Amino acid sequence: MNDANGIEREGENKPQVEKPQTGKPQGSKPQTEKPQGDNIARVTRMGTASIPLLLLEFAVPTIAGMLVNAAYNVIDSVFLGQAMGEVGLATATVAMPVMTIFMALSMLVGNGGNALAALRMGEGRRDEAEWTLGNTVFLALALAVIVFAISMSPLIEPLLLVSGATAEDWDYARTFIRILSAGFVFQVIGMGVNNFIRTAGAPNRALVTMVIGAVACTVFNYLFVMVFGWGVAGSAWATLCGQACSCISVLWYFVLTPNVPMKLRARYLKPRRDLAALIVSLGMASFIMQIGMALVNFVLNNLLNYYGTISPVGAEGALASIGIVQRIAMFVVMPLIGVAVAAQPLLGFCYGAHNFQRVRKTYWWAVAGSTMLAVTGWLIIHLFAVPIVGFFGITDPELRDFTVFALGVQLMMLPLVGFQIVSSNYFQATGQPAKSIFLSLTRQILFLIPLYVVLPMVLPGWFPQFTGLDALYFSVPVSDFLSVFTAVLFIVIELRRLGKLESGQLTAQF
Repeated sequence: MNDANGIEREGENKPQVEKPQTGKPQGSKPQTEKPQGDNIARVTRMGTASIPLLLLEFAVPTIAGMLVNAAYNVIDSVFLGQAMGEVGLATATVAMPVMTIFMALSMLVGNGGNALAALRMGEGRRDEAEWTLGNTVFLALALAVIVFAISMSPLIEPLLLVSGATAEDWDYARTFIRILSAGFVFQVIGMGVNNFIRTAGAPNRALVTMVIGAVACTVFNYLFVMVFGWGVAGSAWATLCGQACSCISVLWYFVLTPNVPMKLRARYLKPRRDLAALIVSLGMASFIMQIGMALVNFVLNNLLNYYGTISPVGAEGALASIGIVQRIAMFVVMPLIGVAVAAQPLLGFCYGAHNFQRVRKTYWWAVAGSTMLAVTGWLIIHLFAVPIVGFFGITDPELRDFTVFALGVQLMMLPLVGFQIVSSNYFQATGQPAKSIFLSLTRQILFLIPLYVVLPMVLPGWFPQFTGLDALYFSVPVSDFLSVFTAVLFIVIELRRLGKLESGQLTAQF
């Protein structure tokens, strides 16, 4: 039968043909530039070394890198909150959906290209992996041009409208978004292409490129916002400078570093339709997950304006509160995504090599690691919610208490979220984009948006102590529970399929 995974045939009982993990791939052209043996070993060990140790080695810098990436939004909010109060926080909240779209585009080409490169390296086809890297950079440059053109056009006005911008923060949000759009090329390469460094077997180097950008962003935010008093524009320029530093370090690795397993070569920048289609299809799950977050933010910001206006905290207070909750939630969820991203090259390499038993083990170790981190984050949030919220500059006691309550409610199901994220990423890593896309849609769109609309209408009737604004926060844990249940069904079916692949009852090719 056919699957998003490729060509499958049941009942043939053929023995699995293991792909060579070292040496020359069958039927490929000889490489003109061979990396040194130790650099090849960095890649091939993904099919032989201890899975827990490999996952730990890849996950620690990846998680740190994801936290660093999340820190961009947190850094902006902290400095704007300290310098401008609720207006600064509301501006950052309004801009967040657009920034999420930027991240989605980066992940579309970055995660998709990286997943394909890992599969090709597992098959021993290094030349195709380099073609994938080159075409990913080409797609990144093309997206940067499109984003800049849109941001400078009148289309930005309706975008601000659906983002929930008010009269007080409209001009600030437009300035912030346009500055970031002008330098989107730095983000899409610095973040997207950074993933390839992990597949090249250098997760620590991937972390360094992110840390460089975050440190630069922090330093420039302090100078531009707190010292020079440039406000929202200063924060945007500071973020741009940090992303530029990260971008330069990523390109340095693939262009100037000698003997790396994959090189960025000019001839591979030539677009290939087949590669572009595969990159986009494999990256679509990550893209939809982020677009879902942006769509959720669009809907939520407008609902916050409506329900916030009829609540004691007001519309600006509601936007400021949800902005803080979203950034803290993102900061807590990022390590879970980091584990999933760290497992991706391991899953892709082993799947490409047809080592399905190792694929299964890698998946379960990733689930265990993400769950442990989720429980730890959940405990920290509940123990230190008040000082965490206060760090963002909230001084009004009523607004602070409401934000603490909202934070606890929204992260109620956090211990289970890691399983859902790893499961969705598993299907992306193993070349099954349709399943990954659907699982990503469940948590962000299929369940959450209808709950945002319906729950505020019914919850106050069932429980009068809660308002429509409170109901918006309760929608998140309900959506999390439903998406985790759906992921369980998909994984049960997938584990049976892996068993058939191991026994030879089923063959798969991507």
